[in-house]
Amino acid sequence: MVDGYLGTLTTEQRSLLHLLNQRLPSGGWEAPAVLTQAGISAAVHVQRKHIPRTLKRMEKQGLLNVEQRHIPGGKQRKRVYTLTDLGTQRAEELREQFLNKMVIHESQEVKLGSLWDTTSPLLELLSHVDEGMNFFQDALVSPVSNPEGMASLDAQYGEELVRRMFARAWEDGKITRDEQSLLNEVVEFLGMHPERARRLSNEARKELKIPPPEEVYFDMILQALDDGEIMSEEVALLDTFRVAFGIDSVTHNSLLDRARNMPVVSEHYPTYAEAVKTAYKDKIITMDEHAILLTLRNQLNISESEHDQIMKDLKET
Repeated sequence: MVDGYLGTLTTEQRSLLHLLNQRLPSGGWEAPAVLTQAGISAAVHVQRKHIPRTLKRMEKQGLLNVEQRHIPGGKQRKRVYTLTDLGTQRAEELREQFLNKMVIHESQEVKLGSLWDTTSPLLELLSHVDEGMNFFQDALVSPVSNPEGMASLDAQYGEELVRRMFARAWEDGKITRDEQSLLNEVVEFLGMHPERARRLSNEARKELKIPPPEEVYFDMILQALDDGEIMSEEVALLDTFRVAFGIDSVTHNSLLDRARNMPVVSEHYPTYAEAVKTAYKDKIITMDEHAILLTLRNQLNISESEHDQIMKDLKET
């Protein structure tokens, strides 16, 4: 869950604001990466696996146009998303609503719109506001597409995958050209800023905590299965990874079955799991803690079965 006022917005609202004023280049061939699922995921601070459901719903509502375009640096065409006229109208209404919000800036109450540098994305402006409507000079969250700072909780899964891949690549003390090519594809696949990827590479080289290749490959499969199916460009990426890390077909099929049989969890499942873990730190959940967790479950739309699974996992560790 994203911190601050931005975290109170739905994924649909954030997506509308991100796509507002984004246009497809004429010619019908290329499109910027910010219009792909990975690009939208990075901009709105939501794990990529949760984006497809929101985009499909928005498409059914007539808010989105969907096309296949080539992304610079990529090998295959990908689905890209832009707003319809109705989607643009909704996004503009949202923009005006947020720009007219009153915030506290340097001990004075001002309209949020007065603090907006219109050359920067509106989501960037909103990331400087906390839930009490106080405006801060520094952003409260940093998306995976931003080269500096810590990523939001929703982006950390992608960061951990890239860090683990770099650790594998650095095992022999250097990254080969083929390994770098594969890593570049994964970074582009996740919509990650190259500078952030370089930072993760340096961290991995210093720590050199090398995970088994099967674990890294399983994470790759989970990313590819975000929207319920593995697209052609994702198949090519997985095949390249299998060759680079020596994953045989038996292991591939076993990990693929495991990934497909994993239950789909709520968008805010990791956030709620951390809250439960904190409450259960002393191996007891008090009545007060139970009441707090119940309120949090309702706010985050966590099912009872998801809560039970978290408790089961904690008791087994």
